[in-house]
Amino acid sequence: MSESDTEITSGPVRLVRSPLDKGEDDLGVVADRAFQVNGDTRAALRLALTLGVRLDGAGPGSGRTERLFDTLATVAAADLTAARVVEAHLDALSILEQAAESGPGSHVDSGNGRTWGVFAAEGRGTRLEARQTESGWRLDGVKPWCSLAGELSHALVTAHTSETTRRLFAVDLRVPGITVSEGSWVARGLAALPSGPVDFRGVPAEPIGADGWYLERPGFAWGGIGVAACWWGGTVGIARRVYRDAGERTPDQVGLAHLGAIDVLVTASGQALASAACAIDDGTATGAHGAVRAARVRGLVARTAEFVIERAGHALGPQPLAFDARHAQRVADLQLYVRQHHAERDEARLGALLLDGARGIAPW
Repeated sequence: MSESDTEITSGPVRLVRSPLDKGEDDLGVVADRAFQVNGDTRAALRLALTLGVRLDGAGPGSGRTERLFDTLATVAAADLTAARVVEAHLDALSILEQAAESGPGSHVDSGNGRTWGVFAAEGRGTRLEARQTESGWRLDGVKPWCSLAGELSHALVTAHTSETTRRLFAVDLRVPGITVSEGSWVARGLAALPSGPVDFRGVPAEPIGADGWYLERPGFAWGGIGVAACWWGGTVGIARRVYRDAGERTPDQVGLAHLGAIDVLVTASGQALASAACAIDDGTATGAHGAVRAARVRGLVARTAEFVIERAGHALGPQPLAFDARHAQRVADLQLYVRQHHAERDEARLGALLLDGARGIAPW
């Protein structure tokens, strides 16, 4: 791939793009660093630490949310392994900052080279419980979907405090009592980011917020939109490969139709993310409004990703999937990453939110 091709497929990404946006800030540096990761988790962790310092105080709701989403999308367009690591690290830093500001939990040192993940998923047949002892809180049980648990230094982990309540805890992943499942991760996408279960046995944990705080805070929906910014960035990377191919030859009407169809959804998704960033910063993306906006944006971006993967395959044929390692990996990575969206189940949840919000009044 030539230098110009690299600029097309992995340069800076902005939610709303202007012809005047060429190289006037450090997003180009971010893109270059992310492109160099190329699936290397250690390089991804180094990038996460760098961006955690660079974006300190620029979490969702800081007034610079669009900048945060631009950064996540830029990283994802270049390398989705990097994006998956960076997004989780930055999300954890934002959660800890929000907890410190809201006052329900104790202050936790998030710096000094600590690399963070967020383990909040639940799984059938697994359960992680938290119990308070004389020496503090302890975690026991199994937590599924713990990405890169064997390489991170710390994680924010949700655990059950009763039959009906969950709480967030900060955990040092280097202490005794933690067993990371080896060999269960067989994914071809995000292959270097094992996300298998972790067994906790009497592991010390520091509570972050009260019971239910993690799910009830405004930032929960905002973090979900940040993940969508990563999906969108990966989608842009694939779309740029189609654009590059069209520029290397004279496309026929079908090729132009593929490019145009991709543009419609990619542009609409970027604008939806930009609008969400503004709503987060102006305080209108909270409560039910924030949940609805997050569900809409995530649904739109997920559908865009799936559509672009399909149309790119039609436009490009098998050649890049067979012989372009970066493109083939990006497609495989995005196919798995976007499955964090639960498809029809998340659409059903959005439908329920719409009915609960204003019965008898259409939302459109």
